[in-house]
Amino acid sequence: MTTGVRRRMGVEERRQQLIGVALELFSHRSPDEVSIDEIAAAAGISRPLVYHYFPGKQSLYEAALRRAADELAGRFLEPPQGPLGARLLRVMGRFFDFVDEHGPGFAALMRGGPAVGSSTTNAMIDEVRQAAYEQILAHLEVQRPSARLEMVVRSWVSLAESTALLWLDGRRIPRGELELQLVHDFAALAAVSAAYDPEMADVVVRILADEPADGPFADLVTRLMELAPRVPAQRLR
Repeated sequence: MTTGVRRRMGVEERRQQLIGVALELFSHRSPDEVSIDEIAAAAGISRPLVYHYFPGKQSLYEAALRRAADELAGRFLEPPQGPLGARLLRVMGRFFDFVDEHGPGFAALMRGGPAVGSSTTNAMIDEVRQAAYEQILAHLEVQRPSARLEMVVRSWVSLAESTALLWLDGRRIPRGELELQLVHDFAALAAVSAAYDPEMADVVVRILADEPADGPFADLVTRLMELAPRVPAQRLR
């Protein structure tokens, strides 16, 4: 039996509750469309009390983005065991889980939303990208990447971000296909760079040596080989 008495929250607990409520609302609608009144109502408190904890919607919005950024960066964490292709595929699965669950919030984080151009939001976006970059290097077991390897990894992180944003606009391509395609994209970027750089070639050879016959990278090779019969013989000479 409940008494109907509402427990009084501490300052930090209330702040965290408001951040969670705001993030949930931002996950389903653009932050521009969510009002302080809605956030207060969802949290079960008055509008003035929201301002007691946050000076304005902008500060609450940035706090919600901070939590979203930390969670998104965490999606790139993966134990360094097993073939790289399978690891990247699991990472992409968690990445798109986040994108799927927090569509408008993800778009706001990556595009800036109401805080577009603000140093705080830009710094958070850069932190997510840097965390993803460092995690991929850790999987590659490279501490001092060459210029080409850095270019490959940063380009791939950017590609994953832009692909997710485009996918949110209608979800016209099955999510699972995009996750696999992005893993293939990483292999393709690395392979092209390997053709120009011996260090990159060593990285690619090391990756492929651990890749099983039914892995994502091997799947890409199979798909490309299936295209060969469709190309006129004279063009292959």
